[in-house]
Amino acid sequence: MVFIRIFIICVCFYTLAGAQTLSVPLAVPAGVPLRLYLTQRVPMRIGSSVSAKLIEPVYSFDRVVIPAGTVVQGSVTQLDSVSKLVRAHALMAGDFTPLHHARVAFTGLKLPDGRVLPIHTASAAGLPTLYVEPKPPKPPKQTKTTAPAAQNQAPGASQPESRTKKLGTLARQEAKKQINSKIDAQLNAHTYGLGSLVRGPNKKERLEDFLYSKLPYHPQSYRRGTRFDGVLGQPVEFGAATLDTDSLSQLGTEAPQDSVVQLRFLSSVSSATAAVGDPVEAVLSEPLRGAGNKLIFPEGTRLSGRVRQTQHARWLHRSGTLRFTFDQVTLPPFLESLHQAPLERTQLSRTDARLLSAETDPSASVKVDSEGSAKATEPKSRLLAPAISALVALKSMDNDSGKPTSAGGNGAGNPAGTALGGFSGFGLLGVAAARASATAGAALGMWGLAVSVYTSIVSPGHDVEFNKNSSIVVRFGVRPGTVAQAGPQKP
Repeated sequence: MVFIRIFIICVCFYTLAGAQTLSVPLAVPAGVPLRLYLTQRVPMRIGSSVSAKLIEPVYSFDRVVIPAGTVVQGSVTQLDSVSKLVRAHALMAGDFTPLHHARVAFTGLKLPDGRVLPIHTASAAGLPTLYVEPKPPKPPKQTKTTAPAAQNQAPGASQPESRTKKLGTLARQEAKKQINSKIDAQLNAHTYGLGSLVRGPNKKERLEDFLYSKLPYHPQSYRRGTRFDGVLGQPVEFGAATLDTDSLSQLGTEAPQDSVVQLRFLSSVSSATAAVGDPVEAVLSEPLRGAGNKLIFPEGTRLSGRVRQTQHARWLHRSGTLRFTFDQVTLPPFLESLHQAPLERTQLSRTDARLLSAETDPSASVKVDSEGSAKATEPKSRLLAPAISALVALKSMDNDSGKPTSAGGNGAGNPAGTALGGFSGFGLLGVAAARASATAGAALGMWGLAVSVYTSIVSPGHDVEFNKNSSIVVRFGVRPGTVAQAGPQKP
């Protein structure tokens, strides 16, 4: 009898202990993108091996299962031809290379602990952005000890000089900060300005790409740092996690004010095609926690909303505008059986989620205002290109230097001007054509001016586009004039 009583007590104890813990499966489902960047240059040839690293950690429910920096292996599996418009633009610039995009599939995942997991991702082309690895912080400089003679001076004697030095140091730091920000913008936009060539990272690669792009035929490759979104074609399992039910007591409750979360779009949305009232859906890429570090929204929570304002891009470089908000939260489906969430759907009647920042095409230069409206901006620096092209065209048509001496000219010709005109209109082939005929150089200079005016002034501006799986950051904030009430969403 004593053994039977002990057995019953043990069963009751383990039953009670089991009621206070919960087993949650950890898996990365199919369709989740791995945000990657190349660690070395990759030739655009089928079969070329690819090595990349993970930029952002991958979460499952409430924890990281694939940390940032994880090495991912793959290969080039397919070559896609570019559009006819891109091909025609390249031909007009004197580039006769059969342009194409290389698609890469990733097959292996090497975790920091040494484990290698097989994965399968859909083949994807590189994104038009570069990732630059952050540099390690520099050690703090040691402060110099003050000389005894300086300590004995009157306080007012050295004070003006020290203030002047401090202001000069701050000015130099601010100037350096502005220069670095411009360089980063050039890096993200794949531009090859003089400052980025001299001061940016990977100077050798950037110089090679700049020179190759001016050749009529050149090899193609993905640069080191090119970003990829490797979308998983099959789920990756990581076992299960045992959680304390008390840590889930706030699951599905109202999000704290001014809390920030990262999402990814479940479908594409663009100011070119969207209409007011169109649905917008996104999913949390990382969990949101509240007071006491308790989980509120796990990874995989879905946010739904609608487009509030839209304006497509128009001629004369008038860019598009797009604004949307999220007003409904849906927890992952498997939580229904746990009976831990107070609401399966939580309507954000007290707060709404507004756009804070977004990942878009860097050429569009999208900015987000305080209301959450995203607008593609057009830099004023684009007007420099037509101005330079106009000067080159005028120089290529300068026939005074080509007149004979008896007619008032210097008889030396205008080889520099015609060469510049040919280069502006047709690259290195234009230079060769200008060497053969000054008229051809002048004509190509005018052609380069026409193309520059169209692309920089006449053509339509950029639309605001968020592709599927694009990352955005939203903030939960109080809407003015609303009552702090919360209720379930009607089906």
